[in-house]
Amino acid sequence: MQFEVWAPEADRVTLHCDGAAGPLRRDPERAGWWTGEAEAREGSRYGFAVDDGPVRPDPRSRRQPDGPDGLSAVVDQGRYVWRARWAGRPLYGAVLYELHVGTFTREGTLDAAAGRLEHLAGLGVTHVELMPVCPFPGRHGWGYEGVSLWAVHEPYGGPEALKRFVDRAHALGLGVVLDVVHNHLGPSGNCLPEFGPYFTETHHTPWGSAVNLDAPGSDEVRAFLVGSALAWLRDYRIDGLRLDAVHALADTRARHFLEELSAAVDELAAEAGRPLFLIAESDLNDPRIVTPRGQGGLGVHAQWNDDFHHALHTALTGESQGYYADFARDPLAALARTLTRGWFHDGGYSGFRGRSHGRPLDRSRVAGHRLLGYTQTHDQVGNRAQGDRLSALVPPGLLACAATLVLTSPFTPMLFMGEEWAASTPWQFFTDHTDPELAEAVRRGRRREFAAHGWREEDVPDPQDPATRERSCLDWSEPEREPHARVLAWYRTLIALRHAWPDLTDPDLADTKVAHDRDGHRWLALRRGDLKVAVNLGTEPTGIPLGSRPARVLAAWEPVEAPGADGVLRVPGQTGVVLLQE
Repeated sequence: MQFEVWAPEADRVTLHCDGAAGPLRRDPERAGWWTGEAEAREGSRYGFAVDDGPVRPDPRSRRQPDGPDGLSAVVDQGRYVWRARWAGRPLYGAVLYELHVGTFTREGTLDAAAGRLEHLAGLGVTHVELMPVCPFPGRHGWGYEGVSLWAVHEPYGGPEALKRFVDRAHALGLGVVLDVVHNHLGPSGNCLPEFGPYFTETHHTPWGSAVNLDAPGSDEVRAFLVGSALAWLRDYRIDGLRLDAVHALADTRARHFLEELSAAVDELAAEAGRPLFLIAESDLNDPRIVTPRGQGGLGVHAQWNDDFHHALHTALTGESQGYYADFARDPLAALARTLTRGWFHDGGYSGFRGRSHGRPLDRSRVAGHRLLGYTQTHDQVGNRAQGDRLSALVPPGLLACAATLVLTSPFTPMLFMGEEWAASTPWQFFTDHTDPELAEAVRRGRRREFAAHGWREEDVPDPQDPATRERSCLDWSEPEREPHARVLAWYRTLIALRHAWPDLTDPDLADTKVAHDRDGHRWLALRRGDLKVAVNLGTEPTGIPLGSRPARVLAAWEPVEAPGADGVLRVPGQTGVVLLQE
């Protein structure tokens, strides 16, 4: 079997495979690469020693049976027999569902998660978005400290389990999106610097030295990251990738890494004959990220829209701390602005940042479905001191209003696991670091961060305590009980409406019209083609003017009569309504 590794500064590289060792030779065709052959089979353990140093796992390892620090294992990607016939499912018209493998079920495995996919198919979502599955220290964690970007966390089930999960999802008509992290690697078990200049001191990030995207040696580092991304899409039949915090990708080269990656993904999609896409997480509010490459953009197919979340969250909860402050001055106006212009911050002043922020989004060039809309994500829940969900902050009626706006918006909707039944379980920050010093540093850092906001140390959950993860696991008995069952039925109704009425998936932001209350009654209405959507966030009934065209009610959280001859819809407190204009 052929082995290879990039180690441009090495004088010697030794392959250790199944207890035997032998030198690799320089590849005459590729500068910095070393190659060699050895007897190996599926499951053979191997690693590389650079200049007689310790044996380290393969940077491109497909499997780490003993965790990030252990030897790599050979994986035959062609051994799995795929069962589902799958032509792919595009992002346009999608409803995404973000889940964390380790807490979606108490078992915390891919196979256990696959056993719950029928629930998602019945809910009506189109794609499952998995949080990162790359190996990380310990058994349980969020997954954003992975160090082997081509492998699958062994406690989740390893490579074969991910293939079984994707196969089952496809059999049920569900696409699969995978969250990948290119902006940093975990501090524990990260051996990449021993092989080559994977990091650079030219730039610094919140996690330390930046991944090397523009310094000497960056050609191979970029190829490493692009190759990893394509491997998920090709070898595991993943349908799309969510790119973590792309604003932290420090790249001064003329062709940005995101442009290079999007071009490679589009090329693979053409070869595979099925749609593939990228979704960025970015707080830059820069439309170039989601503008096609042919129009001068970077060609990423969509991005998360935190402005919509922040506006909706402040309107629902009244919270005004931190980055919510900019939205809390007039939450309904902020919400109306994001629903029609994409972003709230599009070049104006941000008090939270102390500077202007963002850039206007050209609605004639950027479709609304290129922005993801949501009320909750792993970040927005888990990065609260106690991991409290929206269901712990507001009553079911306001949850119904929030769902109404998300699932009838011009954006691509995304749900966070358990949201659809108003899960009562929190989703807290948890780790399982095997390095005692790192574990203590994370524990202290978490408590210090929230102490600055007035939290007592004992009220901030200990990330290393196994009980923190246990509290965060979904309770699958809840969907059958009230009030959870009613919320679940409402989500199913709204998703069914979105699939049934093309007006609700129309991505034209300029054609979305919004009106909102300015007299303290807390209502908002939007027009989506022939459909009207109204929400009353107040506790008292209110009248919402919808115009003179007759309309009939398609769905309502509380019983609502069609508007009378005056065109006024009378809506009970904390109720969402969807209507069809005749």
